[in-house]
Amino acid sequence: MSKRGKKYSEFKKRIDSEGVGSFNDAVKMMLESSFAKFDETIDVAVRLGVDPRHSDQMVRGSVVLPHGTGKEMKILVFAKGEKEKEATDAGADFVGNDDMVEKIKGGWFGFDKAVATPDMMGSVGKLGKLLGPRGLMPNAKTGTVTFDVARAVNELKAGKIDFRAEKAGIVHAPMGKVSFGVDKIVQNMAAFLGTIIRLKPASSKGTYLKSIAISTTMGPGVKIDSALVKDLLK
Repeated sequence: MSKRGKKYSEFKKRIDSEGVGSFNDAVKMMLESSFAKFDETIDVAVRLGVDPRHSDQMVRGSVVLPHGTGKEMKILVFAKGEKEKEATDAGADFVGNDDMVEKIKGGWFGFDKAVATPDMMGSVGKLGKLLGPRGLMPNAKTGTVTFDVARAVNELKAGKIDFRAEKAGIVHAPMGKVSFGVDKIVQNMAAFLGTIIRLKPASSKGTYLKSIAISTTMGPGVKIDSALVKDLLK
């Protein structure tokens, strides 16, 4: 097991002893624990009272974060004819159809998100084993299989993220960068958690938001009482 640094250990003790009374307090404490020499990513982990093994309890969706993720997204659009021009005009980084399918079959994955028009899914579907494990497969449920390619590209460029509950019912998502500061991170979290709550399955019984924790790439996790969400969403 790797040994944690002195600063990490000191902040871990402080976090465990002080606790937090609001999302602002939690984010502030988390940012104070960031000592990396690069702009660390902020991650939130939410444990839900669901069992994703049952299809009626799967929590999956997308949300446009008000301040984005801080990462420049490279967007690939699979489209034909006039939809190719629409995608290019919207700012897509790569646009094509069967030529792009063949390029990916050859081992190219130089993009972060993919969008496809419905008429391209016959070809794109053949890439399932290549794109699926990487989280790059276009999906109608997240708005990336659509004829409105301009909107899809604009949302992804603006900071749209996709999320889904893992086997243990935990949802992970990026909330921005350390350089964002407290207010922007808190606003991103409000948008994300508000969406999570709206997606609560009707079959979910008991406590839905079981636990919430945020952390920087290299820092310790800060736990937040899920009861504080109601104040965040006011």
